[in-house]
Order: sequence, then structure tokens, then C-alpha cells
Amino acid sequence: MLDNPHHATPTDESSLRYEGWRIVAVCFLLATFGWGLGFYGQSVYVAELQRARGWPTTLISSGTTFFYLFGALLVVFVGEAVRTYGARLCLIAGTLAMAAAAVAIGAVRELWQLYLADAVLAFGWAGTSLAMITNTISLWFDHRRGMAISLALNGASFGGIVGVPLLVTLIGHIGFAGAMYAAAGAMLVLLLPVILLFVGRPPAQHGWHAAKAKPQSSTEIRAWALRDVGFLTVTIAFALVLFAQVGFIVHLISFLDPVIGRERAALAVAVLTAMAVVGRVLFSLVIDRLNQRLASALSFLSQAVALLVVINLHNDYVLIAACALFGFSVGNLITLPSLIVQREFDSAAFGVLISLNTAINQVTYAFGPGIVGALRDWSGGYSLPFYLCIALEVVAAALIMVRGKPKAKLS
Repeated sequence: MLDNPHHATPTDESSLRYEGWRIVAVCFLLATFGWGLGFYGQSVYVAELQRARGWPTTLISSGTTFFYLFGALLVVFVGEAVRTYGARLCLIAGTLAMAAAAVAIGAVRELWQLYLADAVLAFGWAGTSLAMITNTISLWFDHRRGMAISLALNGASFGGIVGVPLLVTLIGHIGFAGAMYAAAGAMLVLLLPVILLFVGRPPAQHGWHAAKAKPQSSTEIRAWALRDVGFLTVTIAFALVLFAQVGFIVHLISFLDPVIGRERAALAVAVLTAMAVVGRVLFSLVIDRLNQRLASALSFLSQAVALLVVINLHNDYVLIAACALFGFSVGNLITLPSLIVQREFDSAAFGVLISLNTAINQVTYAFGPGIVGALRDWSGGYSLPFYLCIALEVVAAALIMVRGKPKAKLS
């Protein structure tokens, strides 16, 4: 049975002395480098390689799409890896892979080398991003898992706000290759010691240690999940929303530049990113006590309203305010799926289910920027693709409220 019974635990997760909060700090640092080099860094790689090598942007961007798709395939198995080898070894492996990928990208001289580097980067992304962080934190947290994941994932925003500007500054001083080598070195120096020092064996009452004596195999859990209404509604809903969200954010400056100018467009993006941090921190205080499906639906609808304003009202301050509204829920949309899975399914299945959910979402949103761009070129403007994004947000808001049967058995 994959419904989630509530287990009593003597651990005081709210105590600042609880060892789990050190794991949150480690995951924050991991997310900083994971998103800084694996997600936000992609825009830097495309620009620098196009400038230095003169390769077509389309071919370089295809490498990014390959990275997302191959990474999604690897993410499926993150839960099994953590269960088999433990969080400590998996975090070390992810750190080493991400650092190796940074070195490889800096050393690229031929186009085929870029695709090889992107393959290594996919391993690093699988070992430093959402699936790894949620699987790791789930081993230390149950009742305060929402707050723990939310706080750790602020590292993702920090990687974009601080990491990318630092990388760009380094490139200006020591060149692209030197900057990538320096980033890899910093990751190893900062992350490996804290992982070795703070990440040990999780408490026996959390995660898979609390599971039944004979849990289902990962293959059985995935096969069941893909037939379960509750899992499918949360996965499809978030896949649609992340498709819309990533597509909109990637094209935001291109849309705003001719409307309010490059300087204020950049300000709008900065406000959106800052509000993602604010929203995640505020939500972390109450997210474990909310109806998380309803909170998700309201978040989707708030983004739809923001998109509607962006399309139809072109006042500078109104557009910036709409970006702030959109950004408020951006961070929470990568946190909520894991919390819904935790609440509605058994802890023995959590790692496999959240890894599968993350992989499906990643495959979907990998196509978001390309499809939004293609619709923009075909229609001559951003109204059509942004209205599509609104439609997807509304459909997702309805879909997420369909929970399915409260109890389901694995046949």
C-alpha cells in the first residue's frame, strides 16, 4: 500500500541543534553550485562559446537540450542510488561530476567535445539538483520537510543571483577556460569537506530506514505510479506549469526589452528572482500545514494572472509588479511536488517517486523555451505563446485538485 501512514518520531526537527539542519546547509551549498553551473550557467556557456568559437547558436543550444534530456534519464535513478549507496557517497559523486563537467566545458575546442561535456554535466546535474536534494533531506526530515527543502533550495536562487555574475566577472579577468577551472576548484574546496564532515548516517526513524521490511522494487513502484491517478495529476500538472514558467522566463528580457528598455527589463528579471526567494522563505514557515494541492493551484493561477497583465498592460511599473507576482511562486513550484508526494504516499516509495516526477518535469520543460520561441516567430509576437502559457497554468490548476483514490494498492 502506497498511502502514507503517520509515524510518531521522538526527534525534535524544530530544534536548531538537530543534525538535520547541517544537512540543509550542505544542500544549500550544493544547490548554489548545482544551479549556478548546471542551470543558470547555460546562458553563459552559449554566449561565450558562440563568441569564442563562432559556432551557430542553434548547435550550441542543441547541446543544452541534450543535457536536459540525458539528465532527465539519469534523474530517474537518483532515488535508487541514494538508497543503495547512501547520501554521502552520492553527494560526493555529484560534486565530482559537476566539477569535471566545468573543467570539460572550459576546455572545449571542438563541437563534439561540447556534447561530451554536456553528458558529464548531466551526471553532475543529477547529483546536485532537485532529486538529489529532496532525497537527501527526506532521510533527516519528516514533519519539517517542507521548511527544510525550501530553505535548501534557496541555494538555487543564490546560484543565479551571485554565482553567475561572479562567473561573468571571472571570465572578464582570466578568460572563459580559467573561470571554469576556478569554479570547479572552488566547488571541490568548499563542498567536499562539508559533505565529509556533516553528512553521515541518517536517523533510523526517517526515510527508507523506517520503511517496511520488504519494500517494493523500484521498477514495481514506477510501474504502479504511472497508473495511479494521484501521482499522474501532480506530475502532469507541474510538468505543464514548469513548461510555461521556464519558457516565459527564458524569453522575458526579449519580450520586455522593446517595451520598457533593457535596463528596466533587467530590473524586472532581478525583481522576479528576488521574489522567488521571498516567496520560498515565507512559504517555508507554513507550507507543512497547508493543503498543498490547493496552494499549488493558487500559485498556478497567480502566475496566469501575472502573464495576463504582462501581455495586455505595458506600463513600466505595472510590468515590474506583474513580474514580482509571477516570481513569488517560482521557487515554491519546485518544492511542492516533493511535499505532495511525501504527504500522499509511503516513505518507502518517496525517493523513487520524486525522482520519476522530477525526470518527467525536466523532459517537459526542456522544450518550453524552444516552443515559445517557435510560436513567437510564427505569430510575429509573444501574445500567442504567452496565452498558451496561461492556458497551461489554468489547466494545471484544475488538474492538481484531482487527487484520485485516497488509498491505492500495488498489484
